[in-house]
Amino acid sequence: MNLLLFVAGLVALIAGAEALVRGASKLALALGLSPLVVGLTIVAFGTSSPELAVSVGAALEGRTELALGNVVGSNIFNVLLILGLSAVITPLVVNVQLIRQEVPIMIGASLLLLVLALDGRIAGLDGALLTGSMVAYTVFLIVQSRRAGAAAAADDYTAEYQPAAAGGWDSRLPVQLLLIAGGLGLLVLGSNALVTAATAFARALGVSDVVIGLTIVAAGTSLPEVAASVTAAFKGERDIAVGNVVGSNTFNLLGCLGLSSLAAGGTGLTVPPAVLGFDLWVMIATALACLPVFMTGREIARWEGAVFLAYYVAYVAYLILAAQQHAALGWFSTVMMGFVVPLTVITLVVVLLRPRASAPPGSTP
Repeated sequence: MNLLLFVAGLVALIAGAEALVRGASKLALALGLSPLVVGLTIVAFGTSSPELAVSVGAALEGRTELALGNVVGSNIFNVLLILGLSAVITPLVVNVQLIRQEVPIMIGASLLLLVLALDGRIAGLDGALLTGSMVAYTVFLIVQSRRAGAAAAADDYTAEYQPAAAGGWDSRLPVQLLLIAGGLGLLVLGSNALVTAATAFARALGVSDVVIGLTIVAAGTSLPEVAASVTAAFKGERDIAVGNVVGSNTFNLLGCLGLSSLAAGGTGLTVPPAVLGFDLWVMIATALACLPVFMTGREIARWEGAVFLAYYVAYVAYLILAAQQHAALGWFSTVMMGFVVPLTVITLVVVLLRPRASAPPGSTP
């Protein structure tokens, strides 16, 4: 039964991602929005709906630590695994707007969360600040894109997603809205099915509930982002592939946590010491790592994607070793902090200091 549920969830994710990317891409020109802004808003917010549902639901049930842990774990997953996997499939051209505006906003939101969490709680006023920032950011993106003009948006499109000829089945607004709504619905249903099945498999193998919460729940709620970004990468919609991840992370930090803290009432969200002492810093480090990676030639190369994937594997390994208090934890931490991390930092600095190549073909100025 669990195997059938897993397969059904996977099929729903694939179908939902295809529908969402197609509908959102076609709708972009009709609204005068660029594919990047569609990725940062419609696609990003839609694929973050599982995180929102899980975090708000956990807050309403009083499980506030789960609400925060889900968002932090999902953001780490989004950058390291989703961008890593998408870049391994095809090098991702990075829109200059991401480098100059969106990634700094994501980093700023991460640092804001750290400041708010220092007292061990995300209170109601903190939630109002986060939610208000999310609304202001979304309005700013839409106004900025519409001012840029529909002509600039058209230049970003690949042949795959050029507007259909008159009479095409997906050229009409109601069809595009139906594709987006249906795609989002399938993504949510598919992610829920996969999380349920994967959790059952993990428990059958004797994996603890702590590890399940830190890995499977966070990764499972990010499965729509995986499906949407990987599908967009295959389709050549690279702005949507990258913008989806950056936009989802910003929405998770401002929207999901803001609404969750408001839903929790006067108590707000509790910040576990382990999250404040380790996971929050990993999340901030992954956000900061985007800047040098994005700036080197304005693309995410395959080797950079592979590094991201390797770091996610190392992060999950650390969580498992820490949860089990395994004897190898000390050795593993020493190797990571004393050798692997410094080597990566040195490599990024050397690459960043090299003369930059001209922008890759197809990138947006």
